[in-house]
Amino acid sequence: MILRRMGLAIMLGLNLAINLLAVLAVLATLGFANLASADEIPVSNVRPPEGRDEQKWGGPAKLPATVLPQRSDPKIWRDIRHGVFGTVSIPDKKAAQLVQSAGTDWQTFRNGPVSTWGGWGLAGIVVLLALFLTTRGRIAIDAGPSGQTIERFNALERFAHWLSAGSFVVLALTGLNLLYGRQILLPLLGPEAFSALSVAGKYGHNYLAFAFMAGVVLMLVLWLGQNIPNKDDLIWLAKGGGMFAKGVHPPARKFNAGQKIFFWIVILGGVSVSLSGLALLFPFKLPLFAVSFEVMNIFGFNLPTNLTGLEEVQLSQLWHAVVGLVLIIVIVAHIYIGTVGMVGAFDAMGTGRVDRNWAREHHSLWAAEALDEGKASSGADAD
Repeated sequence: MILRRMGLAIMLGLNLAINLLAVLAVLATLGFANLASADEIPVSNVRPPEGRDEQKWGGPAKLPATVLPQRSDPKIWRDIRHGVFGTVSIPDKKAAQLVQSAGTDWQTFRNGPVSTWGGWGLAGIVVLLALFLTTRGRIAIDAGPSGQTIERFNALERFAHWLSAGSFVVLALTGLNLLYGRQILLPLLGPEAFSALSVAGKYGHNYLAFAFMAGVVLMLVLWLGQNIPNKDDLIWLAKGGGMFAKGVHPPARKFNAGQKIFFWIVILGGVSVSLSGLALLFPFKLPLFAVSFEVMNIFGFNLPTNLTGLEEVQLSQLWHAVVGLVLIIVIVAHIYIGTVGMVGAFDAMGTGRVDRNWAREHHSLWAAEALDEGKASSGADAD
């Protein structure tokens, strides 16, 4: 029995040795033996560390013989670089795109033209208003205060104004922090304080956005009928609204041409920035740009309409930043006129009542109608 088992083991060992020799012979035929005979594969682009002599360092680095040469298909890598989609088995199908090339365009545009021109616009409006104040001074009431007031805006109108204005100030500051905070505030505050400020700003921006939207809708409902352009606006514009010369007071109703322009900028810009903001709050849910591009293509634009969800988010972010910057620049000018730039203007939204002489000079048609209808104050409220 023992001899039989020993004989079987010897036969199995011989069989295994024969099979191993056969495999080696096949590999030699395929050229593997030739590759294995090479000791090293030089890599000429690897140089010694700076300051080290190349001869003493040992010359260019060499790869061990066990590393096989790599093959590259230019078409495959070109397709990957341009965002081709593969296939994945996980629910998130966006993961099938290895490289999202539009992200580079987004980053370049955001950190380039948007931030650069936005910064110039913000600095420019501040300098322009400072020059205007220096040369024109505060726009006074030419006839002097009358000591009597007239109601200009009621409580609901003032609530709508301050709801949108107050929330917009927070949105503007927190939005500017997202765009410029890393360059301006981070070096001043340090990482921890800047991080805490940015996180708080993020939540404030997200939640107060709904207050701003409500204010825009309320202003549209309250003032739409009074902001329709008419022929009086042409006269006001032709005379520059009396902003550049003393004693010039073109006729105007409750809202003059300048205020009407500002109203429509705020309404249209507010709606636009709100829609793009909602697309960012709820990503991949509101494909705004594909639909918009389809409509624009009817008029001859050749814009892409087959946009991915991530491309929609990137376009929404860029549009949100651009429109937001435009609104900030315009509203800075509005704040100037309503506070420092014109005497008595702040009272309109402060107390809701303005001096009668102020009303006659800046909104003569409206003041005449209001006084004729008996809406003037019966008291003599001093300014």
